[in-house]
Amino acid sequence: MGNLLFIIIGLVLLILGGNWLLKAAVALSLRLAIPKIVIGMTVVSFATSAPELIVSIKAALDGFPDLALGNVVGSNIANLGLVLAITVILGSIDVRKSFYTTDWPVMMVASLLFVGFIYFDGVLQQYEGIIMVVFLFLFLIYLLRFQKTAVVDEMPEDDIPLPLYMIVLFLGIGGTALWGGSELLINGAVGMASTFGVSDRIIGITIVSVGTSIPELAASIIAIIKKEKAISLGNLIGSNIFNLLAVLGITSIITPITVMDQGLLSNDIFWMLGISFLILPLVFFPKGLRLGWRDGIILLLFYVTFIYLTIK
Repeated sequence: MGNLLFIIIGLVLLILGGNWLLKAAVALSLRLAIPKIVIGMTVVSFATSAPELIVSIKAALDGFPDLALGNVVGSNIANLGLVLAITVILGSIDVRKSFYTTDWPVMMVASLLFVGFIYFDGVLQQYEGIIMVVFLFLFLIYLLRFQKTAVVDEMPEDDIPLPLYMIVLFLGIGGTALWGGSELLINGAVGMASTFGVSDRIIGITIVSVGTSIPELAASIIAIIKKEKAISLGNLIGSNIFNLLAVLGITSIITPITVMDQGLLSNDIFWMLGISFLILPLVFFPKGLRLGWRDGIILLLFYVTFIYLTIK
């Protein structure tokens, strides 16, 4: 019971911390007169990936690499199989041309790059992390130069300037909440894994990954209630790209990540590749460049099957 409480409190702190960090980061960018498009692609994307990044770095440094890997692989599957599925079941979304010209191809390249690096030796080395982060920066430069319209939606609606003391306060509280939340979440997750006799990978790929995907899910549901399509397929794919290239890239630069549970290599990464690829035909069939409730049900069934086969 104590472990579950640690996990819940940890997740709440991660979500609140990420939100406070986001407010501070956007307000600081506005004070520095950084263009909105640059804020959307860099500051906002990094801030919304902060929970995954903090949890993965903490888990890897504490000697639980499967939690770090399971968190990212599970989050990428949950973003498409759970968050996107629920979003399009509640209301269909139109897909932009940038999906098949930029977003989806880059997500697949990032996914294949990660799988190629880790599959053969079971280790994500520091130099491989550097390659992933360099690829991310090249992608960001390309977006800022050629695909500006694709990232305008990433900006939050309430991007109001804040006084300097409020920015410092939000940065301090947000950073502390992220650190404290990651401590509690990892302690609770490791404790739960040992209590139930399952591996860190199983806890990482289910509870931790769904937990760190909650901000995206909450944003999706709020957007639907407000009848706004604020969370688009592009945003979720962008989150997946950041999870792989930024979260795992930065984590492996700090400390190499070694796979402990072989299920990650024989099972999880192929489910991640599978659902990433599945998005392409769903977007084009039966209606071109549109995702509806039928697509959502297919994605949700995919996700439920994955969870069932992983934990059984």
